[in-house]
Amino acid sequence: MRELFGLMKFGTRSALWAAVINSVVAIIKTAAYMITGNVAMFAEMMHSFGDAANQFFVFIGSALSKKEPTEKFPGGFGRLVNLVLLGAVLIVAVLAYETIVEGIHHISNATHSEDWFWLNIGVLGASALLEAAVLYKAMKEITEHLPKEQVKGFKLIPESYKHVKDAKPASKLVFLEDNVAVGGAVLAMLAIIVATYTPFHSATGYASIIIGVALVLVVGRIFMDNAAGALGVADVKMQARMGARILQHPHINDIQDLDVIKEGESLHVELKVEVDSNMTIKEADDIRNYIEKKIKESVKNVTDVIIEFDDDDDIDTWSSISPKDNQ
Repeated sequence: MRELFGLMKFGTRSALWAAVINSVVAIIKTAAYMITGNVAMFAEMMHSFGDAANQFFVFIGSALSKKEPTEKFPGGFGRLVNLVLLGAVLIVAVLAYETIVEGIHHISNATHSEDWFWLNIGVLGASALLEAAVLYKAMKEITEHLPKEQVKGFKLIPESYKHVKDAKPASKLVFLEDNVAVGGAVLAMLAIIVATYTPFHSATGYASIIIGVALVLVVGRIFMDNAAGALGVADVKMQARMGARILQHPHINDIQDLDVIKEGESLHVELKVEVDSNMTIKEADDIRNYIEKKIKESVKNVTDVIIEFDDDDDIDTWSSISPKDNQ
């Protein structure tokens, strides 16, 4: 148990922050829904509960994935965060379904009401601001590896969208979910205004359906990304970068194979290099140290590097298999 609590400090901060904020927001929205019975508020309530549960599991998973390898699990626990996220998306999928069903029901039974208008607007406006604060934190995590000048001020927003595909799984989930959360809160406010002051009283039902569909799209994206991560997906861009650095050594003649596999938030590297057959063990050991140093200098989250040596076969293998478009 002590080890478990010790690992919690390594969890993704944005996920923990998001879980706490969404729990508070969900409770507030629940109270507002029980008072007003507004279907758009119901959709937002379900969304916030889903986000809170999801992001809490993400925080736990990201923390446990930092556990050191054991004799029983020598490969480590890096992919645990992907498995946790696969389970977490089921929660959001169920809530998305309920949100869509409730929206359809409201469309067929829409009624005009001006009761509790400002309560609904106030709650949704406050939740949008709180969700925006969480989204900002996720943006900071996604761009933390970039130079400060590149993400200064409002530059942070476009840069976070540009680099989200390379973000850690937990940060990506928080980013995607809170984009939907902020957009959903704004959409729900607009729907309430339209339903209150125009004859289009079913606007909140349509808003509920749109929010539910947005959640389904997020679920689909997260599921595909983490299914690939759980199986072990190659980082092609990183392979190209590492290959170029490794070939800078004068005694490495070629690279037969180089795999950079994502293990949750970390990278596992395996490569086979070609060297002169007359090379001594000491020289080979120096090359091994050089390669490990170069890789870990350029990439912070590499957990292990496995290196094999082979005779030079006078065939330029790496230039024919390396992803040139990504170099």
